[in-house]
Amino acid sequence: MVDGPQAVARHEEAIGWDGWRWLPVEHRAAHLIDAARAYFLTDDLTNAARVLLRENSVAPAEIRQRPAARDVVALVARDPDAPPTITQLAISHGVL
Repeated sequence: MVDGPQAVARHEEAIGWDGWRWLPVEHRAAHLIDAARAYFLTDDLTNAARVLLRENSVAPAEIRQRPAARDVVALVARDPDAPPTITQLAISHGVL
């Protein structure tokens, strides 16, 4: 298993890869959900929220339908220091 800082580094490398945009939407969404969890684990709520918002723009149904995505959105949104945008996202998808 990869820890938070290693996962964040791998995320930054992956989205910079030329083939990133050619991956299926579901694969990009799953990666972004994992990256958001990694940012959360490194106490970087701003980037966790940013990545989740990006995931929502790539594949909004993933947050509504994937339990793993709903769990990460809830983790980030329930943090007292969470950005308001992620709280709004969580409410709009019925996570909070």
